Amino acid sequence: MAVSRRDEGVVNQRSADHLLELMTSRREELAQGWIEVVSSTLARRVSRTELDQELHELYGAILEALRRGGVDAAGEHYAEVRALLNEISRNRARQGFSPAETAIGVFALKRGLEPLLDEGSAEDVAAYLALARLTDDLGMFTVDAYAATREQIISAQAEELLELSTPVVKLWDGIIGVPLVGTLDSARTQVVMEKLLQALVDTGSAHAIIDITGVPAVDTEVAQHLLKTVVAARLMGAECIVSGIRPQIAQTIVALGIEFGDIVTKATLADALRHALRRSPGALGGAGSAA
Repeated sequence: MAVSRRDEGVVNQRSADHLLELMTSRREELAQGWIEVVSSTLARRVSRTELDQELHELYGAILEALRRGGVDAAGEHYAEVRALLNEISRNRARQGFSPAETAIGVFALKRGLEPLLDEGSAEDVAAYLALARLTDDLGMFTVDAYAATREQIISAQAEELLELSTPVVKLWDGIIGVPLVGTLDSARTQVVMEKLLQALVDTGSAHAIIDITGVPAVDTEVAQHLLKTVVAARLMGAECIVSGIRPQIAQTIVALGIEFGDIVTKATLADALRHALRRSPGALGGAGSAA
């Protein structure tokens, strides 16, 4: 016989009510068992005190949500539970735990009620199944929260690496250098351009050397990125010199028909610095003194 939606809702509510009764009457037993399982899963890399506080607070929030609206994990009454899980997931992601280790922190809650499947009444088993559905939904929420945090961390690390991989150094009074290593793409070109222009302002330099010795290959796209950077520097009143033009790169540039126009290019950084010193009023005098 088909079960109406109304009847199904009544059954679900009864299961939620009985689950609440079981979790309330066996609160300390279930909470301690939960903490033990999670602690062993995390290889005790999180202190017992921290786990005890996290899971007791989460347990209490789940009980309150059950009292207010049953086992619908997406409901408004589970907002506090989701907020706590979000914070726990973010912490686990930052601490280097895996998604499975994070999710087990929720899934392990139902282990305390597993004995009901063998010795409990039909009502007890229904309550266990209600808890299983609830923990499955909440567990998936932790996976999503964990993934979002990991993406943020990876993105932040990528930006930091991008910053570190494009240093701007002062080579001489009025001369700065940008040693490039690795592939030069659009995102990195933007960082190089911003850092170069800011360095020109900060140091008052009139010459900038872009050294591509560490760039493995130069194609049309890389050349266009270099040209954009040079044009941007010229708009700031600075002359740009491209150094590190190895024989292989020179041949590639010629084969591709890439035109650098009146941009000065040099084989080595030393050649580029020598050229910039000759073009800088007073710089050679300083260089001679230094020598």
